[in-house]
Amino acid sequence: MSEWYETCFGEDYLIVYRHRDFSGARHEVESMIQWLRLPRGAKVLDLCCGMGRHSLALSQAGYEVTGVDLSEVLLREARSQDGAEKVTWLRSDMRCLPLAGGFDAVVNLFTSFGYFEEDEEQIRVLKEIFRMLKPGGRFIIDFLNPAYVIRHLVPHSVREDGDTLIDESRRIEEGYVKKDIQLTPKNGGGPSRRCRERVKLYTLEDFRSMIAAAGLQLETVHGSYDEGDYDAESSSRMIFTGVRP
Repeated sequence: MSEWYETCFGEDYLIVYRHRDFSGARHEVESMIQWLRLPRGAKVLDLCCGMGRHSLALSQAGYEVTGVDLSEVLLREARSQDGAEKVTWLRSDMRCLPLAGGFDAVVNLFTSFGYFEEDEEQIRVLKEIFRMLKPGGRFIIDFLNPAYVIRHLVPHSVREDGDTLIDESRRIEEGYVKKDIQLTPKNGGGPSRRCRERVKLYTLEDFRSMIAAAGLQLETVHGSYDEGDYDAESSSRMIFTGVRP
């Protein structure tokens, strides 16, 4: 039986997350550039690049970018964008990358972490980040803040996107945040389609432990792309920056 992340990042994902625009990615990359402190031309790996929003913004900022994702649908979308020819696109599982490493930075964005059931599988991802980086290379991992998610969770919402009705139900269950998505064509255009997303919730201390177990060094935790240090109660994100010693 396929895992959720092998089936949910297809054509329907492009509909559900259409509102994630490229201008927002450029704004986030401006903050990332300050945190990474890399010269133009540095080699950056966008691990779980999705439809390429941040890869393209990093490329436009003057970096040599490789974008990796498991979804061929999302990679196809990435390759169709203006400037995509300047980025190297590669399909791969993030736990076992067919690359030799040598990157100045690795970024893992938009909660592209916590997909697996076992903690050791998440640590495998962090160990791959370690392997991809040059000594002294820097990383960014952008994850949700569990405490904020629990307090602000919207159990149910419905919206329209063109001819599609999108019904989303969310819950915290057994240490995961889970989202059930149903897409229904309007005006009897066909059967409903369903998908379930699932991300394992990790605290700041959990991340400290896993990052250390992978041999990486955590330096700073930001609460968003627009604010300073992470606050456990009010920050919407946990954005980790650090280095391979």
